[in-house]
Amino acid sequence: MPNFEPRDPDFKARVRNSFGRQTAMRTLGAVVNLVEPGEVEIEMPYRADLAQQHGFIHGGIVTAIVDSACGYAAFSLSAPDTAVLTVEYKVNFVAPAKGERLVARGEVVRPGATVTVCKGNVLAYEAGEEKLVATMLTTLILMPNRPDLAG
Repeated sequence: MPNFEPRDPDFKARVRNSFGRQTAMRTLGAVVNLVEPGEVEIEMPYRADLAQQHGFIHGGIVTAIVDSACGYAAFSLSAPDTAVLTVEYKVNFVAPAKGERLVARGEVVRPGATVTVCKGNVLAYEAGEEKLVATMLTTLILMPNRPDLAG
């Protein structure tokens, strides 16, 4: 991964504080494991109440955690007075999302002053085995922070 220089020396605290206010991630039981410049990892335990009819974690849930991982990877490189929002993404599901836990890793591919491109993977872990279940490519917009977008 490229060596990125964060624009905010307190980026780790800013990412963790913002994530802590995300009720959607709290509802899923997701936690931030790693925050580095341009890279964020989010972990979520398997929960049957988040599964679809075959017992796999629902694709919308898989997408939610990797979208957040990518968004926070972009946020880690943004200026302190900036909000980050997803503009678009493409997800490929490559295996069923079944395991003891899922880990979403988001990485910045190209940072920008207005637009940042990130990639992300979701891995399922079961009995010590790691399996790729989804991969994402996403575009995010960096905007001046407003009260209604408080990051």
